[in-house]
Amino acid sequence: MRVQLITHSYLPERTPPQRRWAAFVEAFRDAGWDVDVVVPQADPGHVPGGGQGSEISAASAGAHGRWGTHGERVWRTWSIPALGATRDGRFLGHVVHALAAIPVAFRAERPDVLVVTVPALPTVVAGWTLSKLRRTPLIVEMRDAWPDLARDSGVSTGLLSRAMEYLVTGTQRSADLVVTVTQGFAERLSERGIRVVEVVGNGVPLSRIEPIPARDRIPGELNVLYLGNHGESQGLETVIRAAALVREGPERITVRFVGSGTQRDALSALNDSLGAPVIMLDAVHGAGLRAQYAWADTCLVSLRPDWPSFDWTIPSKTYELLAVGRHVTGVVTGEAARVLEESGAASIVPADAASLAAHWRHLAARPESTAVDGRGRDWVHRHADLPDLGRRFVGLARETVLRRGPRATAYNRH
Repeated sequence: MRVQLITHSYLPERTPPQRRWAAFVEAFRDAGWDVDVVVPQADPGHVPGGGQGSEISAASAGAHGRWGTHGERVWRTWSIPALGATRDGRFLGHVVHALAAIPVAFRAERPDVLVVTVPALPTVVAGWTLSKLRRTPLIVEMRDAWPDLARDSGVSTGLLSRAMEYLVTGTQRSADLVVTVTQGFAERLSERGIRVVEVVGNGVPLSRIEPIPARDRIPGELNVLYLGNHGESQGLETVIRAAALVREGPERITVRFVGSGTQRDALSALNDSLGAPVIMLDAVHGAGLRAQYAWADTCLVSLRPDWPSFDWTIPSKTYELLAVGRHVTGVVTGEAARVLEESGAASIVPADAASLAAHWRHLAARPESTAVDGRGRDWVHRHADLPDLGRRFVGLARETVLRRGPRATAYNRH
């Protein structure tokens, strides 16, 4: 069988969707499937070292694609770097990729099933169009709670955004299968009449992540790390204000932010106005990432509390934190809070600065409070190991092909 994936991020980038789909592509290849990946040029900002190798070039796919790490063919569309890293710029970049993906996808053989992964909302248009033109079953993977998240964030107020919401919802309804990463959003879609919805959660390749022993510390010390996207979704302003509250106390509580995002400049300005209680560092990869985890006593997972769609959203970084063996401070609600509580390796804190500051003081006074003794890794092994999740996705794809009957399976190659 052959699967074609339309996505906005893939190797050599290092991003959550890339990690998920590199593992899933490997699972498809292990099961004997041919795989074509249609993706834009790699963004040097998401490549360790900002690499500029031949795999980043728009022409690198050529007329026949380029072989990937797992024996897949990678087909690159073009992009417009000048669009920038703003929300509107990224959206326009996704539009360019979606339009380009249609002719590029036709260079590959007709697939038995087509997969389009969201966010990067315009890709659903490319996926729907290709599925109709090539008479191919369509799987839509919703890695975020769209269009709910668009309404919560205020981006669905314009005519273009409302049209995008209509297209996303319409594609969900017409797809042969919709896959979500949380049970809550799957239930939400089922209530709206989406025909076939399945859950394949996020996770990490556990065997490739070495646990990091907890740091020895004395009472009164605490290192707090937030590592990830500095965007509108995370509500990091609250964390900065909490850091300002504990700065003058007797405890030695150090708070670090590591990463980048659309709100980085605004957060930096707020931090400066409060006397810089948070140390703000650029994004890291590889050994630098492990060094940050080794420094940390507790790691933050944070989502702003005023967007209802976050009740069924779990930040992908959650699984990595559990896998490396770090205690997690969760400023989250709903399904994310339930997962962290179930892991036994986390504390859930209300999303206000006073509560967060009090929590840090509590952890600082009790060094044993951040020793999780492998509980997080055990939970990941049971529920969020990417190879297992990949095999589940392959099984769902096979079932989707078979449901479409002889016409869909006539092109099977294995």
